[in-house]
Amino acid sequence: MNGPTDRFVLPARILHWLMAALILAMLFIGAGMVSTVNDRYPELLAWHRPIGIAILILAVIRLGVRVTHRPPPLPADVPAMQAAAARASHYVLYGLMIAMPLIGWAMQSAGGYPVVMWKGFDLYPILPHNIIVYGQLRRLHGLFAYAFFLLILVHLAAALVHAWIRRDGVFQSMSGGSRT
Repeated sequence: MNGPTDRFVLPARILHWLMAALILAMLFIGAGMVSTVNDRYPELLAWHRPIGIAILILAVIRLGVRVTHRPPPLPADVPAMQAAAARASHYVLYGLMIAMPLIGWAMQSAGGYPVVMWKGFDLYPILPHNIIVYGQLRRLHGLFAYAFFLLILVHLAAALVHAWIRRDGVFQSMSGGSRT
């Protein structure tokens, strides 16, 4: 592993912001999919599936970058409980970035629906057709989506506290600016 630095390595920063955009898009697409009466469901689902798989692939790559390149340390004056909460929230974020697409893929497989990446290319089903499992995974996917949304709000709030209130360089370590 590389030694500590004052900011995240460039691949980590690029993956962070690319995935942030994709995940926010997914939250809006997902909300649109489950909104009341929606005649655009098939169109939204056609976007939701490949973006979800892209997020899964990028999350695995990002995890590899995270394991091989240490993130910058938090400032020394961050209380131990907050540092522990930050670490735990990042573990949960990574877990959800990987679990959500896998659950969606498994759900679609159990429902007997193909995961169409683009015309002519469907992903292999990862579960056999089982409507009961489909229903359970659909509920789990929805619950995890709400948890993911809440965790993203907490993550964003913490980033803004570091950027605007503490001004301790934590936000700049991911935005690419100097942590001075």
